Amino acid sequence: MRPGHPGGHSGSHPGEHPISGPKDGVPQLRLIAWEVTRSCNLACKHCRAEAHPEPYEGELSTEEAKALIDTFPEAGSPIIIFTGGEPFMRHDIFELIPYAKSKGLRCVMAPNGTLLTAENAQRIKDCGIERCSISIDAPDAAGHDEFRGVKGAFEASMKGIEHLKSVGLEFQINTTVTKDNLHQFKEIFHLAEKLGASAWHIFLLVPTGRAAELGAQVITAGEYEEVLNWFYDFRKTTNMQLKATCAPHYHRILRQRAKEEGVPVNFETFGLDAVSRGCLGGVGFCFISHSGIVQPCGYLDLYCGDVRKTPFPEIWKSSPEFLNLRNPKVYEGKCGVCEYEKVCGGCRARAATMRGGYLREEPLCSHTPVKLAKLAQGHATQDVTQGAEE
Repeated sequence: MRPGHPGGHSGSHPGEHPISGPKDGVPQLRLIAWEVTRSCNLACKHCRAEAHPEPYEGELSTEEAKALIDTFPEAGSPIIIFTGGEPFMRHDIFELIPYAKSKGLRCVMAPNGTLLTAENAQRIKDCGIERCSISIDAPDAAGHDEFRGVKGAFEASMKGIEHLKSVGLEFQINTTVTKDNLHQFKEIFHLAEKLGASAWHIFLLVPTGRAAELGAQVITAGEYEEVLNWFYDFRKTTNMQLKATCAPHYHRILRQRAKEEGVPVNFETFGLDAVSRGCLGGVGFCFISHSGIVQPCGYLDLYCGDVRKTPFPEIWKSSPEFLNLRNPKVYEGKCGVCEYEKVCGGCRARAATMRGGYLREEPLCSHTPVKLAKLAQGHATQDVTQGAEE
C-alpha cells in the first residue's frame, strides 16, 4: 500500500498537524510516512510493495526501529503514519506503536483493511492509533479488486472498516484518481459518507514504480484542472473533511477561486489547506523505507540518506536533496518563477518520472506564471513593433 496520509483538521481530528515555523532555519517535521514493512498481501497496480508474505531483506530490526523512533522528536513533533506494504505483516507492530506513543508522538495507520479483525482493531486502538486510512478506488468490488490485484479485496476492506467502527476507531477513505474511476467520484464519496468515514482524501496518480505501467491511466493536465475545480466546489456540499493529496495545484486553484468569489483564504474558511503547502516532500514531510532509506515521499525514489549510517535528524536537517526542495530558486522551468510556488511547489515525483528530474517543472500543470505571461507579451509587442518599422 502506498503511504497514505490519515488526517483531518488540526484540533478536531488526529491525523493532521498544525504548521510550525522553522527552528534554527530547519523546517519542523510534521509527518513521517514510515514503511515499517514492504511485505503485503495485495499487489496494487500503483504501489511499490507487492504480494510477499515474508519480510524483505534488510528490514529494520525491532531494536533499530525503536532507536529510530527515539530520534523522531529531535526533528519536530511529527505524526507517525505506520504504513507499508501492509503494516499488520510486521511481526512487532504492536510493540512499535505504543513505543512511539510513549515518546509523545501521535500515531496513525494505513493498512489496506483486508487483514483487520475485531481483535487487532481493538488492539491498535489500545496501542495508541488515532486514525486509520483505508484505500477504496471504486464504489464496487469489480473496479476496486481489479485495481488492487486481488479478488475479494473490496469485501475484505468493507469488513475491516466495520471492525474499526465496532471499536470506535476513526477512519478515512483514500482514493487514487485514474481515468477509469474519474467518472465514479461522486459514487465513491457517497460510499465513504455511507460508511461513516471522517474524511475523504483523493490522491492524484504518480506514475512511478509499478505505477509507471499505468501511464494510460494518468489524467491529462486539463482533466487535472477540472477534477480539482470540481473538488473545490464539491467540498462546499459536505461537512466531511476533504483533502487533495499529491495534487499541489489545488492550493493554487483554491486561491484563484476564492479570489473570484471574494472569500478570504484563512484557517477559518479553508482549514489547513489555507496555511499549508501543496508538496510537503522534504519541507514538512518525508518517507522512510522498510530498510531505513529516507526519501521526500514514497512516490519519489530519491535517496536522501540512510538512518543506519546517519542519524535521522541530521538527514532531515542537512540532506542536499531536502535543502534543494526547500529552495525554490533551484526549481527549473515555470515552477521556478511561478507566483504560487510557496503554496504549490509542483509534484516533485511527477517531475522526476515524467520530466526526468525532481527539480524540473510539474508536467501536469496548465497554469502560466505571471512572469512568463508578461515575458511572452513583451516578445509579442516587440515583434509587432519590429514588423511596423519594417
